[in-house]
Amino acid sequence: MYAVVFKADGAPVCVRMEGVSPDPVVTWTSEEAARAFIAAKGMDAEFEPTAVDDASLERMAKALGVSTERMTLEPYPG
Repeated sequence: MYAVVFKADGAPVCVRMEGVSPDPVVTWTSEEAARAFIAAKGMDAEFEPTAVDDASLERMAKALGVSTERMTLEPYPG
């Protein structure tokens, strides 16, 4: 599983869902799928894919200012 994060600060791409806080982190099933999303949006300079594991979840939580226990993941549709 992969997430897309800002290169500058490691904050992940999230999706807004009513009644859910913090916003869920969007995930992709493969690095290739995450890279394709980044390329399709023309965001290669600002974003990069990262494998979702304990260490990356800690970094993403820190960037969002929340604990990892509060984070949720949401698969990218498609």
